[in-house]
Amino acid sequence: MVGGIFMFSLDFFKNVFFPPYEFAEIKKHMDELGVKTLPIISVTGFIIGLVLAMQSEPVMIRFGAGSFLPGMVALSVVRELGPVITALIFAGRVSSGIGAELGSMRVTEQIDAMEVSAIHPFKFLVVTRVLACTLILPMLTVYAIFLALLGGFLAIFLSQNISLQLYINAVVHSVEFVDLIPGIVKTFFFGFIVGIVGSYKGYNADNGTVGVGRASTSSVVVSSLLILVFDMVLGKITVSLWS
Repeated sequence: MVGGIFMFSLDFFKNVFFPPYEFAEIKKHMDELGVKTLPIISVTGFIIGLVLAMQSEPVMIRFGAGSFLPGMVALSVVRELGPVITALIFAGRVSSGIGAELGSMRVTEQIDAMEVSAIHPFKFLVVTRVLACTLILPMLTVYAIFLALLGGFLAIFLSQNISLQLYINAVVHSVEFVDLIPGIVKTFFFGFIVGIVGSYKGYNADNGTVGVGRASTSSVVVSSLLILVFDMVLGKITVSLWS
């Protein structure tokens, strides 16, 4: 399976740089796969910051570091929790949808019909979806981080009655630009993983409707696992470069 995904990725890079460029399809998929994910990303992002602040506050106070709570929440969300959890939520909704959609087209021979009609199905169906996922996930991550910081502020405000200005100053003082870069850059990789795995599973589905269901389920499992593995690898690279 890993070899199949690798070869499928090579086919993507062979096709992505050559015309025709389906900009209208990419825009449509960014709307369908990204914008419609905003509600669940909104709820998840806000709760991440809220719960993180609530659970961390007693420990920070126990060690006399209660004043560092806003900075701790900000760094945790910006560097790790925001990008990874957003990517996992995105994979759960989008990768399964891509796998089911392309799988249905495969088993009903719609992809074969496109080939007969002189339409390049790989470029039209796969390249557009993978590019849309790669481009939209970083935007969703920035949005989720912003909401997580708001959730953290609400939790700290309710317990310590901290002002918004003081909270913002603590966050800005704690988070540097180099902290934001690794978290955002790796979401491009996560978006690519979500798109390529879902497309691979759907594009190569078989065995009728059973294969479609299997493609949808395995897309989520494989993309989530690869996101965690790549997060570990990219985290190690980031620590090595910025240490």
